[in-house]
Amino acid sequence: MSQGVAVLGCTGSIGESTLNVLARHPDRFNAVALTAFSSEDDLTAKAAASGAKFVGLVEGSAQWEAGGNGSVERSVGAKCLEEAATHPDVDIVVNAVVGAAGLRSTLAALHAGKRVALANKETLVMAGDLVDSAAKAGGGELVPVDSEHSGVLQCLNGKNPQDISRLILTASGGPFRTWNKDDVYNATVEQALDHPTWQMGRKITVDSASLVNKALEVIEAHFLFGLPYESIEVVVHPQSIIHAFAEFVDGSILAQMGYPSMELPILYSLTYPHRIEDSGVVRFDPATAGDLTFEAVRHDTFPAFELGIAAGKTGGTAPAVFNAANEVGVQAFLDGKIRFGKIAEVIRTSLEKHDVTEAIDLEVVLAADSWARRAAEEACS
Repeated sequence: MSQGVAVLGCTGSIGESTLNVLARHPDRFNAVALTAFSSEDDLTAKAAASGAKFVGLVEGSAQWEAGGNGSVERSVGAKCLEEAATHPDVDIVVNAVVGAAGLRSTLAALHAGKRVALANKETLVMAGDLVDSAAKAGGGELVPVDSEHSGVLQCLNGKNPQDISRLILTASGGPFRTWNKDDVYNATVEQALDHPTWQMGRKITVDSASLVNKALEVIEAHFLFGLPYESIEVVVHPQSIIHAFAEFVDGSILAQMGYPSMELPILYSLTYPHRIEDSGVVRFDPATAGDLTFEAVRHDTFPAFELGIAAGKTGGTAPAVFNAANEVGVQAFLDGKIRFGKIAEVIRTSLEKHDVTEAIDLEVVLAADSWARRAAEEACS
């Protein structure tokens, strides 16, 4: 029986990869609901190609909303994300929205009993405990899409959780892996967006360059797999072929490998815990893969990484502040208002000024997010 899928953020890199996967398996999945931020023409074309019943634009005009042909429901505004996520014909929600905007739709989908294939890191970073509670209350299920977390999930499938002693996530190192500290601080937007192995959106690519992306993934892994921060490590792996390691109590280590492609983890998030045949992923050839190398994270050169780990360990509203301050700093950098190295300074200043409280509900988390954005904007100026 075919399962209905909602793709939130369908015009981004993850969204487009998801639609490619769905198109290869029309007997198993059908795109029911699609959303985008503001790309009207692209969204309309993707809806026509996929046969979606519902489309939503976060920043859409009333004219566009009223301009449909009647066969496809249209919606505009932030509410469209939750409407798509809770659509009655949707079984699986692929949340590929960038930033804090993806939180409400994840919670809504879990409360509605949906499976959420999560590519939106900020959801768990901001409100991991609330997400867990929503899944338990509504009967929903959270499955990671990130290649690193998918790698861990594949290593752990069928294993006893009590046998796990350590997780190791890999990082490509980004475009500044070999740069000295001063050059990294003064890097340009063009240089930060020149990622050596992955094709991603602008914000996530900058996060990869600063290693903020990896700090967010460590916080995610803490909530996804229930391990303490001390048992989650990061190692730089420039080739991006090994995505994660899982170490067990007897010292044995499993690794998940594959050429850089988001389509495999996306497919696995749709079919977990099962696997199906798929022709869209390039098969791994160890004879031609070349050397696989590993390096330690250079904490002094990438200070935002350590700030993120510290925020995760602090807990409460600290991770939400870290995330929001980074979003503001990254946008200011992309807009040419601050240097690349200033992003970490904006995060540090915001965290130092914040009085951490327990993240007891969504209102507290969103209040911390709003406060951090104001503090970060002040730090940017």
